[in-house]
Amino acid sequence: MTTAAALGRPRRRVHRLTRRFGRRSLLLTELTEHAHRPFQVAATVLAVQFAVRFTTGYAVGESWRRFLLHLLILGVIATLAWLVACLLVVVEDTALARFRVDVPDNRHARRVRTQVVMLRRLTIAVIVILTVGVMLMTFPSVRGIGAGVLTSAGVVGVVAALAAQSLLGNVFAGLQLAFSDAVRLDDVVVVEGEWGRIEELTLSYVVVQIWDDRRLILPTSYFTSKPFQNWTRTEAAVLGTAEFDVDWAVPVQTMREELRRLVEGTELWDGRVCVLQVTDATGGTVRLRALVSAADAGSLWDLRCLVREHLVAWIRDNRPTAMPRLRTELGDSTSNLSWQWVQPRRPAQRPSDTEAPDDARVFGGSDDGDARSEAFVGPDESRPQ
Repeated sequence: MTTAAALGRPRRRVHRLTRRFGRRSLLLTELTEHAHRPFQVAATVLAVQFAVRFTTGYAVGESWRRFLLHLLILGVIATLAWLVACLLVVVEDTALARFRVDVPDNRHARRVRTQVVMLRRLTIAVIVILTVGVMLMTFPSVRGIGAGVLTSAGVVGVVAALAAQSLLGNVFAGLQLAFSDAVRLDDVVVVEGEWGRIEELTLSYVVVQIWDDRRLILPTSYFTSKPFQNWTRTEAAVLGTAEFDVDWAVPVQTMREELRRLVEGTELWDGRVCVLQVTDATGGTVRLRALVSAADAGSLWDLRCLVREHLVAWIRDNRPTAMPRLRTELGDSTSNLSWQWVQPRRPAQRPSDTEAPDDARVFGGSDDGDARSEAFVGPDESRPQ
């Protein structure tokens, strides 16, 4: 019976026992899936190395024995590094399993996932560098190079910083992003005028999935040196606007009620904010801004489009006099205009109630509006009316 065959049976028994107990333990399941193969290879190489060392004692000093033992030592170092990397992956996957990202409120889980993924890439890179250094130290002729890789990190860092300032800057920026909580995986952001979702976050670049399925790839240093919008940093719910330029004859309160009726009849609205305000009145037109809220950025986009489409059709079909128009008035030879001599047909009406309704105020009028007023003005200061 060969050495590999003798070692194979106990390994298979251990593997079966681990799989059996792993049904009740996530850690054992991950060990079975990720660490079984590297442990098997490392144990085999180590056993062969010991077997060759103890069975070829008669050939001490022979070149073939030194070469074979050196080759096996390199194999042991490489397989042990592989095993250590897999064990780290097992620990990281076990930690990630506690944080689900397929739930509505997943901000904390996405932050932890981002940090763990970045640490995984960093630890694997460190393991590879250390493994190469240890393997170089087994060669007498290049042992100084191997020692330099392990002990001269300061000098190597200076040289690397001079040769690859941009690369190292992106690496440090990636670590800063992972632990500063400025941006996380699946965050909705607006960068370079594009609206999208953080799809991938590495030490050197960030992949943003644009809403139309394009991919915008940016260096990680971009997010630490330039401003960008993060719509889901604190929560997924967001506000959005739809603006209309209409004639002065528009019935604002009637249009406000129509907006309220619309949003209450759609599942896209989250029930927080529905406001219609006159934000400008110059140039012969009145600008109305409809402010609505939704549970996430995708729903908000659809809700804003729905509000525009419905209110445009409502003005066209029910209030055609409110459509924007250009007025031209012609006077007589003395530049007198007829309306200058005509008394108004009805007196100007004053509003019976000076208090604005709830759906006409952004900062006040509701619990959400009061909270927004305190965020922008402060609880001890006067609120805008």
